[in-house]
Amino acid sequence: MSLNYKYFHSLLKFCPGLQLLSAILIPLLTMATESSIPAIIRHPFVVTFTWFYIALQAVLTWVFAPVPPPPTTGNEDLPRKRVAVIGAGITGVSSAAHCVGHGFDVQLFESRNKEKGLGGIWSRVNSTSALQVHSLMYRFHPSVSFNTAYPTQQQIKDQIISLWKRYNLEDRTVFDTKITSVKQNDNGKWIINDNEEQYGLFDGVLATVGVCGDPKMPPLPNQDKFKGEIYHSSELDGKDAKGKKVLIVGGGASAIEALEFAVKNGAAEIDVLSRSDKWVIPRNVLVQSLLACNIFGQETALSWIPEGLLRKFFYRDLQDIAPTDKGIFTQTPMANDELFDQIREGKAHWLRGDIVSLEEKGVSFNFRSKGVPKGGPGRERLVEGDIIVLATGFKRPSLSFLPDEVFEEPYGPPSWYLQVFPPKYPDICANNSTYVDAIGTVGNMHIGIYTRFLLMFLTDPLTRPTEQRMKTWIDFTRFMKRLSPTGAFDFFTYAELIYWYVFVMVVNPFRWKWALFVFFGIGRGLPLMVVERENAFRRELKKERKANKSEKSKANKSNKSTKTH
Repeated sequence: MSLNYKYFHSLLKFCPGLQLLSAILIPLLTMATESSIPAIIRHPFVVTFTWFYIALQAVLTWVFAPVPPPPTTGNEDLPRKRVAVIGAGITGVSSAAHCVGHGFDVQLFESRNKEKGLGGIWSRVNSTSALQVHSLMYRFHPSVSFNTAYPTQQQIKDQIISLWKRYNLEDRTVFDTKITSVKQNDNGKWIINDNEEQYGLFDGVLATVGVCGDPKMPPLPNQDKFKGEIYHSSELDGKDAKGKKVLIVGGGASAIEALEFAVKNGAAEIDVLSRSDKWVIPRNVLVQSLLACNIFGQETALSWIPEGLLRKFFYRDLQDIAPTDKGIFTQTPMANDELFDQIREGKAHWLRGDIVSLEEKGVSFNFRSKGVPKGGPGRERLVEGDIIVLATGFKRPSLSFLPDEVFEEPYGPPSWYLQVFPPKYPDICANNSTYVDAIGTVGNMHIGIYTRFLLMFLTDPLTRPTEQRMKTWIDFTRFMKRLSPTGAFDFFTYAELIYWYVFVMVVNPFRWKWALFVFFGIGRGLPLMVVERENAFRRELKKERKANKSEKSKANKSNKSTKTH
């Protein structure tokens, strides 16, 4: 059975009371036509939960997504602000969509071409890659909707491109344009690449270059000796691993990407060569959410509880590869279930030690016992392999195009206001571009919250923090996390991030009227009305002061004239 969705939607859009029903029904009807009866019978719980999840996302979209095309203020006293967005990845596209949806003008800059640049890292990883956290924690814009818990690379890229088109960002994006400088003129406006004539002036800057740039491929000792194939973990599409021994060098998310490739391509054996043990957590939205709820954002006296539970119920018989020298709240954990399953089935091994050199048939590897530091003594032997995958991550994109002052110590990144605003410049926001390690997710509501903080600062002068207050907040956060084994801003959790937002909103009463807008993207009209009245009050006050000054000046002249006579 086919449904005329355009006709159905056209009927509903003329009934304002049925718009929410439309937002829920259309995705569900689409899924219903795509779902087979046998699938529903075999997996009734999964299908029911998926329908509920899709309906929930439809409600979130209807309530929180800014409506394109953008609204305009229609007020000459509050002109439409213009924002430069640098980077067209997941954060750049989402941030730009928020700006446009809330009535701001944007220009999106991307150094790569459209094929490799639009979508950021999701345009440059393998098709076998998939999300490591539940998609509920990766709704990088309110209008995004996933129909599966762990979407694939293509599904995520499709959502990014769809968002880009939905908010008419096609005409606002410049590809193949590397940003080399962002400078402020005497009037406080920003100039991109010293080219005001081509790009115009900007009121604010969103640096959304992310943390994953080009593949990092360090040379291995005697690499030329190896007779097999060597690839980076992001360049595995089209490669044949069936029946072969795959050696994965490194850990973290890149190792998971390589593991997924090896498993899906039927590798005979998988060995992960890691210099240290890594915390691995299950792909479970409840577990991940509970860990992200540590509001202190660091190791505490109670950290042994989640660590002990993970060892007992997740590592179980594999506790030998569970870290003992560092807590879970010190670095970003790996999220995967397949690794331990493959190890238990004898198809994969986690090898702790150091690479000595590459040989013709594999890697000469120094096996270290648990607790022995990197480079310490061990037993050296050959680990044979046909393919070496370098899971060595990506180079961090540079923020050097920003003004030199933002890098001055002790307030260089990531030690910025809310981690993204340089102390001297509240009109610059390095959204998702300064973090080091965290328990949370890159693509979630914080993208919109950070963007709306910037929009608030640009619109309402009374909400802008001074340089000294920004530095005071940074120093206060350092003091609160002085006992952390990492730097104050080198690791955080999502709960701590929310605490930061609430704290900086509460301490400035002029920001209170913006709370609903900043946190949820709603109610911008009311704060704008208040800002208009505040501006009108300041203008009247200025006129009154000017008039009083003029009258005082006339009185002084009159007194002088009287004395002369």
